[in-house]
Amino acid sequence: MHIGLIAGIGPAATDFYYRGLIDRHVAGGLPLDLTMAHADVREMSRNLVSKNPKKQAEIFAGLAQRLKAAGAQAVAVTSMGGHFCVNELMAISPLPVLNAIPAVDASLAAGKFRKIGILGTRTVMESKLYGGIPSVEVVPTEGAALDLVHDTYVAMATIGHVTEAQRQVFFEAGRALCARGAEAILLGGTDLFLAFAGHDPGFPVIDCADIHVDAIHATSAA
Repeated sequence: MHIGLIAGIGPAATDFYYRGLIDRHVAGGLPLDLTMAHADVREMSRNLVSKNPKKQAEIFAGLAQRLKAAGAQAVAVTSMGGHFCVNELMAISPLPVLNAIPAVDASLAAGKFRKIGILGTRTVMESKLYGGIPSVEVVPTEGAALDLVHDTYVAMATIGHVTEAQRQVFFEAGRALCARGAEAILLGGTDLFLAFAGHDPGFPVIDCADIHVDAIHATSAA
């Protein structure tokens, strides 16, 4: 299947999805048929902050139309933050949307997790991954910690690079959630791999983006 990726939100997330799909297809001995369209991460951030999913869905639908014209048969948004408008996008997209949220919930259920914490944008944390993971109880990030994680994540994702100070913000927030009963921390921001890859934060981590890449690969290889 020819997959269309709405990419660019942010640059490191795009690289994560692209490399992940290449690796999985090579391992399976399958060709990868893929086209990408670039979305503006700053524009999406403005629509996210202003709580305007309809406007962002219209932007994504326009990109999906371009991908369809290039031959894509399904489309995925390479950003967990970008899923804030996924329901609106699915209603107007000219292509089937490979939604990450059901795949994440199924993975959590299969792992028999009961309580998790979430790191990502403010919207992801406050909405408990857009209300799409009923299989688990979410230990919420609250107060000053929520603001700090959000601001740190947006700064990191926009430039596609993590500093050690930013890494420690995420690690400390995750440890605090585990101290309150979380069994694992869900990386609800695609770019969080920048902070966690190759490092041991001292608690179990579940990467939403990795689950999404697996789901996209399974669809494209079917």
